[in-house]
Amino acid sequence: MPSVADLKIKLFADGAEKKSMLELYANPLIQGFTTNPTLMRKANIADYQAFALDTLAAIPDRPVSFEVFADDFSEMERQATLIDSWGPNVYVKIPVTNMQRESACPLINKLSHRGVKVNVTAILTLEQVREVVCALEGGAPSYVSVFAGRIADTGVDPVPMMAETVRIARRHPGMEVIWASPRELLNVFQADSIGCHVITATPDVLKKLALVGKDLAEYSLETVRMFGDDAARSGFSL
Repeated sequence: MPSVADLKIKLFADGAEKKSMLELYANPLIQGFTTNPTLMRKANIADYQAFALDTLAAIPDRPVSFEVFADDFSEMERQATLIDSWGPNVYVKIPVTNMQRESACPLINKLSHRGVKVNVTAILTLEQVREVVCALEGGAPSYVSVFAGRIADTGVDPVPMMAETVRIARRHPGMEVIWASPRELLNVFQADSIGCHVITATPDVLKKLALVGKDLAEYSLETVRMFGDDAARSGFSL
């Protein structure tokens, strides 16, 4: 059976709900945090900077990634510079392209070599991986965030691409590969087995860590009891 204690990969929590983030911060298994504009909108965040500074005051000693939201590269750079100033544990998320499919790699290179810790996000192809790694080479510590879950959503097994990404990044100290958007807890063990440095997961996925190593026969019985209890509560009759 798998064991959480044997994991070498770092677990990062993905979300923007302060209560949940603080609960996960109290868990020593959670070594970092990421968020994005979609998660912040879902959490009804109205003031981006106030939310970020409040989060960093509560979580000062683990990496936290905040994303730019501009589509123009000049404005992206301005936002990235501001976000970077918020704290030494901040990583700035830059999408691999803008909405016109123009590569963000020139900006990524500029920021990284200026000392900004960049988390390059929304990567889904090996071509993008190679371009991003080239842009980050020799720069500040960085994350290469590949959306393995979205790759899997298209019916493609993400493991071979993730393994190749790890192989490419291994030659560049200071670069870490993130398995992003996992769909199930099994992905944590898949990512660990191929040497991914980090996996980001939502609280719904992370809470399943408590199931790791559970006796499957006992789990079967619990499932049967759940069906029976729900049928009784519903008052079904035939």
